[in-house]
Amino acid sequence: MVSHSELRKLFYSADAVCFDVDSTVIREEGIDELAKVCGVEDTVSEMTRRAMGGAVPFKAALTERLALIRPSREQVQRLIAEHPPHLTPGIRELVSRLQERNVQVFLISGGFRSIVEHVASKLNIPSTNVFANRLKFYFNGEYAGFDEMQPTAESGGKGKVIKLLKEKFHFKKIVMIGDGATDMEACPPADAFIGFGGNVIRQQVKDNAEWYITDFVELLGELEE
Repeated sequence: MVSHSELRKLFYSADAVCFDVDSTVIREEGIDELAKVCGVEDTVSEMTRRAMGGAVPFKAALTERLALIRPSREQVQRLIAEHPPHLTPGIRELVSRLQERNVQVFLISGGFRSIVEHVASKLNIPSTNVFANRLKFYFNGEYAGFDEMQPTAESGGKGKVIKLLKEKFHFKKIVMIGDGATDMEACPPADAFIGFGGNVIRQQVKDNAEWYITDFVELLGELEE
């Protein structure tokens, strides 16, 4: 077990920080917002809640929810144009402070690349630093499934991405920050995990995370010292 002061040192000296996106970097769950646009909100948000609690294997939960939503390309574009995701207070400042310190910032999400890239652009995070699921569409724009080969489509996918980042860039210290069970499971291979409950509190994460925050200001403060 790493002590809280060791965790703080680790965060202060990290060479890469990975953020989950839904309910962490943004206030919403992207898949629930997509379900709203497609008119199946209630059923899908209940399924999301079960998936986030770790009760259902991730890929099964994703397949099940997308089969209900069946989002077209036009509906995804409409979501981004008319109901763009809201950034969590403090995230913009935190990411830019990390970037000033030459820390690599990555977004690792079980959500959808088209939405996550939109979020990344608001935070000046290059799209090469985005790992998320890809929706597939037929030529007429209708839903055609999702790319099941993406590591983020699997349970344990975030850990796979972090392992890949370590191999590719030789990072010594990677910190994962997120609200859900899938984020906590990514440590190890991440060197530290910080639980985030500023938008929604997942009891399992709150109970088990060594370091749990509800406001990004706390992490900004750590970088000022």
